[in-house]
Amino acid sequence: MKNTKLRIAWIIPNVFCYLMFIGALIFVVSNAEGIKGIGQAPYWTLMLLALLGVSFLGSFRIWQWISHGKM
Repeated sequence: MKNTKLRIAWIIPNVFCYLMFIGALIFVVSNAEGIKGIGQAPYWTLMLLALLGVSFLGSFRIWQWISHGKM
């Protein structure tokens, strides 16, 4: 473990991104009828996909840094 504080500084926000995705997904699923009714389903779908993409890319980048010994 090269730099524990640096790992924690990057991993905690990444975990919060996953929690935001789960929270937003629960919100969208529970309010699906209303979201469809006002025509905002494509917007919410795009936002969920973007948040999931950012979370995955962040995890991948952190994993790369750890495997290359930079973190």
